[in-house]
Amino acid sequence: MPPHEIIASGLTPDHEALTLTVEHGDHVVRVRGELLMSSRLTGSEQAMARLACSELAMPRAPRALIAGLGMGFTLRALLDEFDHSASVDVIELLDDVVSWNRGVLAEHAQRPLEDPRVQLHCGNLSTYLTTVSAPYDTILIDIDNGPEAFTVSSNQTVYSAAGLKQLYQALTIGGGVIVWSAFRSPGFEARLRAAGFEARSVSVRARTGARKGARHTLFFGKRIAGSD
Repeated sequence: MPPHEIIASGLTPDHEALTLTVEHGDHVVRVRGELLMSSRLTGSEQAMARLACSELAMPRAPRALIAGLGMGFTLRALLDEFDHSASVDVIELLDDVVSWNRGVLAEHAQRPLEDPRVQLHCGNLSTYLTTVSAPYDTILIDIDNGPEAFTVSSNQTVYSAAGLKQLYQALTIGGGVIVWSAFRSPGFEARLRAAGFEARSVSVRARTGARKGARHTLFFGKRIAGSD
């Protein structure tokens, strides 16, 4: 097999090129030729689930929302943390990503979309949140390379003051949002606080079990009891 082989392709809603490649034995998804996700770098995606469950007081039957299916690693990690009573909604904008997760990528995360606790929704996160009738205990967001629009321009709404307020209102009191990022952003932390969250950032390794190498940032925002 060549070191770099395109095995599937598509377009984002902004009509940008979306490709699934095999690169040195790893599956890689790129937008406009730029790295979006890789089966080699899974540690920080899995860390999102562990952070949510270690830092938040989950109820007996937790409700969670994952925005951005990726290659299913965050979803699998969260399912492994929860018991049978949990429910996990997944919102994914790109139909191709869903199709690849049901096909060539399915075994990477042991087919989490087939778990009966999972409900998949296709579409935009901000639009989806307007339809939610019950709040979530945690919302995990991994739709871009950081708190700025990368995959599609409409994602910018998620990181705006209005978008963060929408996320705040979609959480239970004491619930929390975690936003994945390839880089630090003190400005985004400040926006989380301005939206009412108790906020901080956590640095985690990009690769599972690695003691060196690339790090990613998880922004953690908690809706505090008694706040509006």
